[in-house]
Amino acid sequence: MKGVAGKVATAERAAASPLVSIVAPFFNEAMVIDRFFGQVIGVMEALGTPWEIICVDDGSQDRTLELLLEHARSNPAITIVELSRNFGKESALTAGLDASAGDVVVLLDADLQDPPSLIRQMLDKWREGYDVVYGVRRSRRSDSLLKRMTARGFYKTFNALTAEPMPENTGDFRLLDRRVVDRLHELPERTRFMKGLFAWLGFSSIAVPYDRPGREEGESAWSYWKLWNHALEGLTSFSTLPLRVWTYVGLTVSLLSFVYASFLVFRTLVFGVDLPGYASLMVVILFLGGIQLISLGVIGEYLGRVFIEVKQRPVYLVNRVHQFASDDRDADGDEG
Repeated sequence: MKGVAGKVATAERAAASPLVSIVAPFFNEAMVIDRFFGQVIGVMEALGTPWEIICVDDGSQDRTLELLLEHARSNPAITIVELSRNFGKESALTAGLDASAGDVVVLLDADLQDPPSLIRQMLDKWREGYDVVYGVRRSRRSDSLLKRMTARGFYKTFNALTAEPMPENTGDFRLLDRRVVDRLHELPERTRFMKGLFAWLGFSSIAVPYDRPGREEGESAWSYWKLWNHALEGLTSFSTLPLRVWTYVGLTVSLLSFVYASFLVFRTLVFGVDLPGYASLMVVILFLGGIQLISLGVIGEYLGRVFIEVKQRPVYLVNRVHQFASDDRDADGDEG
């Protein structure tokens, strides 16, 4: 139940005509830009509410920035945030959120695998009083078998290790109320696993199921190695259990070693059997050495995150913000 305050807020939203900010990161997406603007602008004009599109160029090496600027010159509702280099999707999303001015913000992939047609349904849910409306894939048939298996394993592992469960089969495709965006902006961390941060923030949320089509043009920039590192960032950003588990591993190994040592002493004293022990000694040494190396690797991951955080470097650097209004001027760079 939302209570009186919730009902008032819902009534206000139902009668509101909010400014909708579309935030889309771009990295080497030149082949889909015309189709992206054609679909998104068509959807936004049909909504009959004010809107803006924030396009973040994340250090593209193709004609992405050039084509984005062409569209921005012909439509003052389009803003181009040009980052100084490639910072990664999480940083690009952060830059877009920081640049947005809307009462609601919709995060959208530039490759159109997140259907813009769903924005109307998301906005309807926002008017019902929900602060976060996120898209959930009905199935992952468009993904390879390996990707489906690894994605399922990641969600199960993440939700088992963290206190704030993350909905499965979700991406960054979602609508956020301005209150949520402002709270997100207050989070100081540099290593930003956005899906985890959205789950951690809470607020009233609801899922909107949809069918995610395959990528029509180009190739995904996400290799399996990048996905693996991204998963590690997510786990180490939201759980200390991988560190804590080595305490229990150490206790278990110590207990087993004590039991085995007691058995050897008992066998020698009672039965007079003296085992040479070279093979068993090597097995124990290699086993313990492997455990120590793994535990050092886990500790190293967390130390690396701490090292990144304490340097307090900005999440991203902006080269220029391109806004073409009647005076046709650009803004200078910034950082965030």
